[in-house]
This record gives sequence, structure tokens and C-alpha cells, in this order.
Amino acid sequence: MLAALAGTRELGRLQEIGAVLLRHGFGDLARRLGISLPWKGAAAAPKLEAPQRVRLALQELGPTFVKLGQILATRIDLLPPDWISELEKLQDQAPAAPWDEVRAQLVEDLGMAPEELFTGFEPVPVAAGSIAQVHRARLADGTEVAVKVRRPGIAPVVEADLRLLARLAALLESHVEGFARFHPREVVRQFTRTLRAELDLAGECRNAERVAASFRDDPSVVVPEVYWHWTSERVNVQAFIDGTPSRDPAALAAAGLDRRVLAKRGAQAMLKMVLEDGFFHADPHPGNVFYLPGNRVAFIDFGMAGHLSERRRDELVRLLAGLVGRDADDVVEVLLDWAGGGPLDHAKLSADVDAFIDRYHGIALKDLRMGAMLADMTALLREHALALPADLALVLKACATLETYGRELDPEFDMVGEAAPFLRAATLARSGPLTFAKRGWRTLAALGDILGDLPRDLRELARAAKSGRLQAHVDVTGLPAFGRQLDTAANRLALGIVTAALIVGSSIVMTIEGGPLLFGMPLFGALGFAGAFVGGAWLFVSILRSGGGR
Repeated sequence: MLAALAGTRELGRLQEIGAVLLRHGFGDLARRLGISLPWKGAAAAPKLEAPQRVRLALQELGPTFVKLGQILATRIDLLPPDWISELEKLQDQAPAAPWDEVRAQLVEDLGMAPEELFTGFEPVPVAAGSIAQVHRARLADGTEVAVKVRRPGIAPVVEADLRLLARLAALLESHVEGFARFHPREVVRQFTRTLRAELDLAGECRNAERVAASFRDDPSVVVPEVYWHWTSERVNVQAFIDGTPSRDPAALAAAGLDRRVLAKRGAQAMLKMVLEDGFFHADPHPGNVFYLPGNRVAFIDFGMAGHLSERRRDELVRLLAGLVGRDADDVVEVLLDWAGGGPLDHAKLSADVDAFIDRYHGIALKDLRMGAMLADMTALLREHALALPADLALVLKACATLETYGRELDPEFDMVGEAAPFLRAATLARSGPLTFAKRGWRTLAALGDILGDLPRDLRELARAAKSGRLQAHVDVTGLPAFGRQLDTAANRLALGIVTAALIVGSSIVMTIEGGPLLFGMPLFGALGFAGAFVGGAWLFVSILRSGGGR
């Protein structure tokens, strides 16, 4: 199935994927996808659970699938906690690319050898991921910089994998019952955008500068400076952040940093990005967050950034405000909007949300755990076969991750308390006079456009009517099914008439003497009765199968 849709460029990669699936105990899946398996490999050890085998397979399949696993780890609305926990173990850590290949690519992109451009350049990377690796270097003025280099030759492999994933998602959504509710094609589309953005190292720098501009008046948040003169699609140069890792308590204490202040500032920075700016760092794991003297928080690696439209921010504010304020009606309304009009038991959903809200009744805000609330809510979504819009999944995952890291820094960290002022401000902004005026102006402008185009549209309609080009297409729901039922009824009626004619004709033939015999009976009469029996039996079974026999 999948192999038939793959182009010649992807067939070799498809065979590699099939071999990896076979090694990890997913040979049946490979065969169902139509991937030919030329050899038999050993399945995974029985003691390994399915989530572990999937993680190992994704790890072996390379950068595209590692990134896919990381994206799936953010879909707490689609996958149960044991799968999320296992996929979160997928890391970008990878062996460094051969220095000769990296150097040759740098010469192409920088216009000269790196050791000529920089006064100091370390060939051994300080970090190596599945997409790129980072080298430490020094400019002529002594400034320490991080030179991020995309792995040589990675782009064609990623593009081939993305084409295969797009075809696989279409097959799953169209042919596997119940899979459409997970929106696989939308997940792959979002993943494709995210991964292509990560391949563009200049795009990462544009993201960084956008966030830096948002915090230009807040010295407590640091985003590394970009050196555009040496930045392109395959390489970028940014200021080197030499800070204290977020998960090193001893180093934090030695640096004299206040862990409570760091937790608060990190949370406030992320909440501002999400709820105020609508543009945020979508991968705030410990390797991307460092702490600097003066209790400053530094964010690096903006390859994965999230964007929320104004509408999505409104929905998110309503949802979080409803959870924090224990307003079940608001929560239900948002979830119904996300359901997109699909089949849903509204009454049961409302009852379940009421019960969900009631579980947190009487708990002081400072004792609420946003991560636990979001986990319970996403379990409720899975129960009702609801999926979050893809752009919101990253946000909820980032909020839960932030709370976890915040509590590692400060056991008394109150994520709900930190979010409350932002939610109040966002709610006031949504219902303020300026917002209503802006929405009203947009509505009036759209109405003006429609009215302005109305005379031209009417003229086009009149011309089409005069020339006979005007057509009306009426699509009556259920009419095709009615036509099929009518056709079936006509076929049964015709068969019934033929069967009756055979019985009558055969009875007449039986009374006529002479002619060939079969078991002492006239041959043609016996054949007629046999045909009538077959036709009658088929008609009887057909009626029973259609329910007409009840």
C-alpha cells in the first residue's frame, strides 16, 4: 500500500524503515503498509513494552523520526501517560559529524576556512544533535560565539522521510477506522512545518530576535545576540551563553543564584510569550535554559517556536481561566469549539467536566498543580475522542514542563498563582473597549467589502443567466442511498418474477411426455426447478441480510 505510493527516490529509504520495524517487532505493521521485507530479522525482546520498542525504532530511524517522536511527546491529548513518558526520552544527542565534512561545508557557507575567520575555533562540538551541532569559537575582538552547523547531507534524507510520512498519514486517515479523530494529516503538516523551520538555521535566528525584541525592556531575560554577517540557512553564529544549567543545584548554589527568583522569572517569561505575545519558545527543556549572574534567565535554541493566533489565545485564556476559576461552562464551550462539530455526546461531556472541576473544589490556588490539572483534562479529551488543535498542544505541554522545572528549583513554586495575573490581564484585554472597537471595525470593513462587490457580483449573475451558463446544483443528503435501495428492490422484484416464471414453466414441462430424462423426470423441467430454487434461495438470503426478515 505505502510502497505503491512511494516514488523511486523513497523506495530505498522505505526498505530501511521496513528493516528497522522488523527488528523491533513491528514486522506485521510493515507488511500491512505494503513494505516488502526481503529478510527475516529477530523481533524485539518480549520483556520490552510497545512504547519502549517504538522509542528505540524512532531513535534508530534517524533525525526525522526522532523529531516526530518529540512532537508526539507533546500530544498529551492523544497519547496516554506511559507513551508520553517514553517518547520524552528521545533526545537530540547524536555522534558528531566528521570534521572534514563539516569544515568543507563551513568553507562554502562562510567563504573561508573557519580557522581563518575566527581567532579560535574548536573542531570538537560542545553539543551535537540530530539536526545540527554547535562549536565554540572566538571573534577577532575576543567575543565568545556559538557556531551552529547543520549536519552535511541531512536535508535530502529529511525531505524523503517527510514525503513518506505525508502519504502514510493520508492512508491512516482514509483507511483505518477511528484514526481520523487523531487528525494524522494535520499532525504531519504541523510536524513538517516545524522540522523544515529547524533545518533553516537563519529562521532560528529570526525567531530569537523576535523574542528578544519582546523582552528588550526586561534585563532579567537574555536571548543571545545574532551575528547576521555569518548566518545563513546551514550555519548561524550567536553569542555564546556561558551559564549555569537549570538542573545542577550544586552549581546554582555555588553561583549564588536564588532558585525561587529563577523559577518565578522563567515562568513569567514563558507566560508572557504565550498569553501576551502569541509567539513562544516551544522547547524549553533544561538544555535550552541557562541561568546567569543577577538571577537572569537565558533562553537558547529557538529552532522550535510556537505561534498562537489571536483567536487561539482567546480560547486558551478562556480554558485556563475556566480551570483556575472552576467555571465548567466556559471549559465545556471551549472543548465544544475544538470538537469541530464532530459526533459528540454533549450531555456526557458537560457532566464529566463538572465532575472534573468539582475534584478541585475547595483546594487553595497555591496548592493546585497545573500539570496535574492538564493531565486530567487531556485524559478527559481522550475519553471523548477529542483532539487538541495542533498549535495548542505545544502550549499545554510547555506549561506542564515549566511547572515541573519550576518545582525542581523551588518546591513551593505556584504555577497557577503565576498564571493568574496574566489570565486576568488577558481576560480584561479581550473584553475591553479597544478590543470591541477593533473587532467592530474589522466587521464593518468586511461588510463594506461585500457591499462594494455586490453590484459587480449581481451583473455577473445576470450575464450567466442570460447566456444560459447559470446552473443550480442541489445535493440532497441521503438521495444516493435511496437510489441504491430502489435499485436493490427492482433487482429483487425482477428476480422474483423470473423465479416464478421458471416454476410455472417447469411445471408445464413436467406434464409433457417425451424428451430427455434426468432421474426419470423431464430434463428441462428439472433444470427449471433447480434454477428457481437457486433464485429463490438467493432472494431469501438477500432479504434476511437487509433486515427485511425481521
